[in-house]
Amino acid sequence: MTALLEVRDLATHFATRAGVLKAVDGVSFSIEPGEIVGLVGESGSGKSVTGFSILGLVDPPGRIVRGSVKLDGSEIVGLPAERLRELRGRRMAMVFQDPSTTLNPVLTIAVQMRLALEAHERVGAAAARARAAELLGRVGIPDPANRLDSYPHQLSGGMRQRVAIAIALLNRPALIICDEPTTALDVSIQAQILTEMKALAADSGTALVWISHDLATVSVLASRILVMYAGRVVEEGPTADVLRAPRHPYTRGLLDSLPSISEPGQELRQIPGSMPSLIDPPPGCAFAPRCTIADAGCATMPEMRRDASRGVRCHKPLGAGA
Repeated sequence: MTALLEVRDLATHFATRAGVLKAVDGVSFSIEPGEIVGLVGESGSGKSVTGFSILGLVDPPGRIVRGSVKLDGSEIVGLPAERLRELRGRRMAMVFQDPSTTLNPVLTIAVQMRLALEAHERVGAAAARARAAELLGRVGIPDPANRLDSYPHQLSGGMRQRVAIAIALLNRPALIICDEPTTALDVSIQAQILTEMKALAADSGTALVWISHDLATVSVLASRILVMYAGRVVEEGPTADVLRAPRHPYTRGLLDSLPSISEPGQELRQIPGSMPSLIDPPPGCAFAPRCTIADAGCATMPEMRRDASRGVRCHKPLGAGA
């Protein structure tokens, strides 16, 4: 199957007074139509900036300094702003973490959805309202026809996030990038939205890039996982395989830090130290200062090792001798 999205050696840097911050530094991956890919890692690992870079939403002082992003085989990097606006919403869309920052508090849901729809196609008021009500229903909002006349502040956090997802789906995009959209929601609402998003991807063929720091959330949604650390992908592969037998020590550390059902009351294990500065990262493997198995060889940058379905950027991958 031909890749819908193909990212190759993407690098996004920010010029600061302290130096150049390499938020994304050589990220490569692809995604097929209808596929759900999880992009996971600690805060500051470069997940969100990767998503913003794909959609051309990086503002100065940030800029893409190298790499390629192709949608449907066509290059996105370097496109004029007007052309990017045509693609955003129509062929690709984004759902942000906090819907209160994307929904206009002084416009009804109906008006906001109509404006988003009219930005890309000519449609009558009645048809726009019918389409908006249909999508609100698809994302699990009860009585959608009446909810259209509500203002954002009249809806709960979970409802507002559903509206944001419905707006992203309005123009039937081929790709939606979801930047931790369920982080601020309670567990029951989160589970409902995950189920709905998985069903929507299966029914419509829309591909999802699900950005999250929560491996548990991604494990029930994504078919494939990319683990990011310090601006790079350090491990990738089918979700079940990565979670069952992680090959990078960082991935192992993330899994070990999750609460264990089998050991209630035990202290949580944590990865020692913190994310390195992306302005002045350590030489070689950025995870080496926190890694319990690092040695002198880790002072050189490891390449991504790949086999049929897995990839790992590590000099001493776990299970290599098994």
